[in-house]
Amino acid sequence: MSMEGILSRLKETNSKYSMFHAMTEDTDLGDAGFLFSAKDNLTSADMETCAGSKILIGYRPAFDATSISKMREAGGKLIGKCNMDEFGFGTFSYNSGLEIPRNPYDLERACGGSSGGSACAAAVFDSHVSLGVSTGGSICCPASFCGVYGIAPTYGRVSRYGLIDYGNSLDKIGVISADAKDLRKYTHVIAGKDPKDPTSCVQPDFKDTGKKMRSVAVPREGVEGLSKEVETAFKESLESLKSMGLDVEYVEMPSLKYAMPAYYVLATSEASTNLARYVGMRYGQQEGDHSLKFDDYFSYFRSQYFGDEAKRRILLGTYTRMAGFRDRYYAKALKVRQVVIKDYKRVLESHDAVLAPTMPFTAPRFDDISKMSALDSYKADYLTVPANLAGTPHMSVPCGYDKDGMPIGMQFVADHWNEEVLFDIAERWERSFKARRPEVVS
Repeated sequence: MSMEGILSRLKETNSKYSMFHAMTEDTDLGDAGFLFSAKDNLTSADMETCAGSKILIGYRPAFDATSISKMREAGGKLIGKCNMDEFGFGTFSYNSGLEIPRNPYDLERACGGSSGGSACAAAVFDSHVSLGVSTGGSICCPASFCGVYGIAPTYGRVSRYGLIDYGNSLDKIGVISADAKDLRKYTHVIAGKDPKDPTSCVQPDFKDTGKKMRSVAVPREGVEGLSKEVETAFKESLESLKSMGLDVEYVEMPSLKYAMPAYYVLATSEASTNLARYVGMRYGQQEGDHSLKFDDYFSYFRSQYFGDEAKRRILLGTYTRMAGFRDRYYAKALKVRQVVIKDYKRVLESHDAVLAPTMPFTAPRFDDISKMSALDSYKADYLTVPANLAGTPHMSVPCGYDKDGMPIGMQFVADHWNEEVLFDIAERWERSFKARRPEVVS
């Protein structure tokens, strides 16, 4: 479908997939060179930004996030803000306080989370690129479930200015697309130093020297607990990589099993702090009895508009930061993070990337998700969390399909600031792997 066709049928298409919470009203292509969408926790001056939460309904930012601004400057037209888990709290975009995006391969299944709408848009629209945000796997997970390519660059590579944060030390803005070449092209567009975000100012320049990926390490800890079909597809992909000339070696990375608990301590601690600003006075919803005392109004408002998962993470994060518990949980989690980083550094000294399946299973049905406990949902991220905790660049590529035709992905993790080898293997893999596009519902 042409860009003009996409714009003319935007609302109709969205009614089938619920990928967007807000969409452009301007159907005139103008001089735009490409169309793009962005996760709804990136501020945009011309569209409502809610981060998937009822508490922010009505919030229209006065400025663009740096990443969106750079995409516009490169000739892009923003067509929609993508549905997501509330503030990024989830694995399936099922925790959205607004609309839940539907998987383009099966409308009764999840897109993954929390950048589910972004991956859905990348799969549905031709030549479309979408901006996602990853905290614990929120780019690679939906990329895997929707059969597209997704990259989360090194922490600090892309400015976080204009991002409604989940976890400040974990959030990374990246690119999702059905075309592997878009990862290199648009990561270059949005990357760079930004005085509005000091964490972006320490990055070295990109090196496009033509460096190729030659070897991968497969942690034994990363191939446990997989569904049979994911395991089969991954093993076949390893053989394909070998036929492409890559060396594949199994290694031990014992720290990976500790990454999950450390991540949830750190992420919820930062999230509970970030969500303290939402008290019904500055952003979005401001309805309530203003005659109440502050604490009473604060409690009423947050109880009314936060979803269950947001409340759960506020409680957990507040607990782990309390005096008497901070050293036991938060400080220890920081130490575990350093151990995970050292483990990656050790393996990446002799390999170009660490490789494992992206998710242990394919996209689940919504009725199955509703039966999952919060712990079951958290455990689903055990393959994507370690790279996010370490701040290393990582990328999911499609590598197979299950018996129902649902996509399976595998995740490459490179060393800090070494996105170049990820771009290389994505483009080479795309030429050898026969990807299937979903049949778009009209």
